[in-house]
Amino acid sequence: MSSTIAKGAVAQAQATSSTTATAASPATAALQPVQTKQTPLAQGARHAFPAALAGLFMARFSALVADPVSTMATTLPLTAALQVGYAVLCLPAAGSQGAKAARKPKQRPGENPKKRAGVDGTGPNAIATAILALLLSLLVTPFLHAALVLFGAPFLTHGAHTLLCAAHLAVLALLPLFYVHGVDAPAWAAVGGFAAPLDETSGGLAGAVAGAWLGAVPIPLDWDREWQKWPVTILCGLYGGYVLGRVLGGTLVWGKRF
Repeated sequence: MSSTIAKGAVAQAQATSSTTATAASPATAALQPVQTKQTPLAQGARHAFPAALAGLFMARFSALVADPVSTMATTLPLTAALQVGYAVLCLPAAGSQGAKAARKPKQRPGENPKKRAGVDGTGPNAIATAILALLLSLLVTPFLHAALVLFGAPFLTHGAHTLLCAAHLAVLALLPLFYVHGVDAPAWAAVGGFAAPLDETSGGLAGAVAGAWLGAVPIPLDWDREWQKWPVTILCGLYGGYVLGRVLGGTLVWGKRF
C-alpha cells in the first residue's frame, strides 16, 4: 500500500515537472539568435562600429582619468550615435520580418503565411525604433545606477560618476537589445535568465556586465594610481568587455547558449 502511494507521488511529481517544463520551454526554445543584415554595408559596418567604440574610448582615456564626469558626459552622445547607427544599419528592428524570425512564432490556424511574414512591404521605421530604443535605455539608467550602488559603488558621494557610468552601460548593452526585441516579455525573460542564444546583442550584454565587474578589481588595490579612481576601471572593463562580447557573439559563439 505504502509503495503504491510512493509510486503515485513520484509519478505525479514527474508529471508536474514535465508540465512546467513544457509550459516554460516554448518561449525560450523559440527565441533564435539575432541574425545581422546580410547587405555588404551592414557586414562592413558590424566590424567598423566596435573598432570605432574602442578608438573613441582610447582617444578619451587620458581625459577620462583627469575629469571623469565631464568626459563621460561629452562622450555619451557619441557612444549613443554609434550605437544607433549600428542598430539601424546592421540589426533587424523589433516587429520586422528579421526580428520575427528570431522569435520564430507559431502560425495560427487559417492565418495567411505571407501576411504573417510581412511581405506586403510594411514594417517598422528603423530610425523611430532606434530612437525609442535609446529612450528606453535611458529610462533604465536609474535602475542600473541603483544596481551599481548595491554592488559597491559610492552611495553618498560620486553620484554623477555612477549615474553616467550606468548611462554608458545602458546605451552600450541595452540599446541594441531594445532595438531588436522591443519590450517583448518572453524575449527579455530569456535574456535576463541567461537562456537566450548568444549573438551580437546578447554577447555584448554579457561582455559588458562581466567586463564592468572585472573592472572593479583594481580599485581597492593600494597602488595610488590616478586611473584607479571611480569609475575609470569600470568604464575600461565595460567598453572592453562589450566590444569583445559583441565580436565573439557574432562569430565564434553565435547561436550557443549558456
